[in-house]
Amino acid sequence: MGWLEGQSVIITGGGSGLGYALVQRFRAEGAQVAVLQRSAHKAEALRREFPDVLVVEGDVQSIEDNLAVVARTVDAYSKLDCFIANAGLWDFKQELRELPYEDLDRAFDEILGVNVKGVLAGARAAVEALERSQGSLIVSASNASFYPGGGGPLYTASKHAVIGVVRQLAYELAPDVRVNAVAPGYLPSDLRGPAALGQNDRTVREMYPTGEEAARRALLGREIHAEDYAGAYVLLASRHNSPTATGTVIDLSGVGVRGRRDRVPALTREGSA
Repeated sequence: MGWLEGQSVIITGGGSGLGYALVQRFRAEGAQVAVLQRSAHKAEALRREFPDVLVVEGDVQSIEDNLAVVARTVDAYSKLDCFIANAGLWDFKQELRELPYEDLDRAFDEILGVNVKGVLAGARAAVEALERSQGSLIVSASNASFYPGGGGPLYTASKHAVIGVVRQLAYELAPDVRVNAVAPGYLPSDLRGPAALGQNDRTVREMYPTGEEAARRALLGREIHAEDYAGAYVLLASRHNSPTATGTVIDLSGVGVRGRRDRVPALTREGSA
């Protein structure tokens, strides 16, 4: 039996990347899974591959779409134990000076809309069901929630805001609902940017290396895959294994570790002048 046997979970943005890995892992842990997915193509692909997964097409920014996936999940599985707000947009590290004046408003609305409003809309739609089940809300944060350089100012602002939302909701919803976050780091995936900046057809994997080059550049010397981050979500969703966790952010990015020992000159390592 898995850690989540008999639980039901909603995962937003489950059609690719980290969300897809979460669908796979949560199913393997015994959970009944529902997905809110904006892309019709990805939604149909999920239905074909996982006939047991409830897939609802919709936009995480829409309270109506979030209410719909919650209602359908409760109808199908009789309850909702966990809501994972995972869908997001990146900004491809577009710096302030590179942001066109005329596009700033729309780009802000798109990125903050998905990354922050999407969390709030999902939480608002799910809160009553989660209170009934004494369940949990898990949010996908980022290394950009703590450190500069993980995105441009729009993405970094959105991911810092996410941490504030997690802590505030943990405060408001205690003791009935646990609210936590996971902060993944580098991950080549289908994550895209805002249409306002012409980034909606670009993907993160286009910017970063894979294979041996990715392993060489990684802190631990191995290529990183989406499934490498999934276990932390399982831990936080498990009532038995994380019963005291709320307002917690698990930082899996490794960004807080500065440098790799094998890249530091021996003279410096030995403390010599």
